[in-house]
Amino acid sequence: MKKIKFITIIFFTLFNLNNVYANTGFEKWKINFLKYAISQGVSEETLYTVIDDLKFLPKVIEYDRYQPEFYEDTFTYINKRTNSKKVNIGIETYKKNSILISEVETKFDVEKELLLSLMGIETNFGKYLGKMDILSSLATLSYDKRRSEFFTSELIIALKLIDKKKIKLEELYGSWAGAFGNFQFMPSTIQNNAIDYNNDNLIDLKSTEDSFASAANYLSKMGWNREGRCFNEIELDEKIPAKFLNYSARKIKYKKKIAFYKKYIKNYNNNLGDDDEIVAIITPDKEIVENSNLYSPAYIIYNNYEIILKWNRSLRFALAVCTLKDKFKYEL
Repeated sequence: MKKIKFITIIFFTLFNLNNVYANTGFEKWKINFLKYAISQGVSEETLYTVIDDLKFLPKVIEYDRYQPEFYEDTFTYINKRTNSKKVNIGIETYKKNSILISEVETKFDVEKELLLSLMGIETNFGKYLGKMDILSSLATLSYDKRRSEFFTSELIIALKLIDKKKIKLEELYGSWAGAFGNFQFMPSTIQNNAIDYNNDNLIDLKSTEDSFASAANYLSKMGWNREGRCFNEIELDEKIPAKFLNYSARKIKYKKKIAFYKKYIKNYNNNLGDDDEIVAIITPDKEIVENSNLYSPAYIIYNNYEIILKWNRSLRFALAVCTLKDKFKYEL
């Protein structure tokens, strides 16, 4: 028992020392960031308003290293996020906002089922918007080395949005990764795609009007085709060369005509598409699940699937979104 207590004390001592060093380094980072932000055109007024309140958040680093996309197998991930309870909440959300959602659907040519699916998976229809201080989250991830350049850019954009009074500083609470609102927009997504749909001179992505219109606008600009396909589950012949299988979302490779892949798909049928349609094949468990089967589960993916990947670079996220979207089609 004494040995266990001693080890526990050592662990927490080291953990606290790491936090001390991190905080010391973070304070130095803040000084350097202040100079950099001014050089990028962020106003001194905004910077001096926020800089003292920026905190290093150890939990953010913990969440970054342990995302569901990094450890859950595909079936578990999808089933958790597309269950009947989520479908029922989505139906109620649509009933309460049917006029607005239908209007947005028509204006941007993006189906309501997809909008509801994204909102459901991102925030459970606005129930879980996140409580993290977004600026401190972005600052922590900027200070961290894993994706420093990306999060530094996002932090600069967020500060400029505050400068321009596009978003309110006091409302910037959201996900550990710095995403905000009903559809979890990053600052760069807000800058490029968010809309003040209700014309109140403020982009409020926690409001129904601005958030649904902004999400539809984003999808439309990325090239979503409401008549297009997303994915189909397939059974692969193990004779398929492994190089044709995508198991990373970083870049989808080996896009070829369906005619090329026919011979490797055991359950091939004409419903998979025309011979000339360009597709790729993913086997998403390969990099996640230890000792997983390289060939199963497997999916043939189409252009719309890659549009969802632009929204969130996760193979499982895109599969879940399209699965939930299809479930809504039978209910709405």
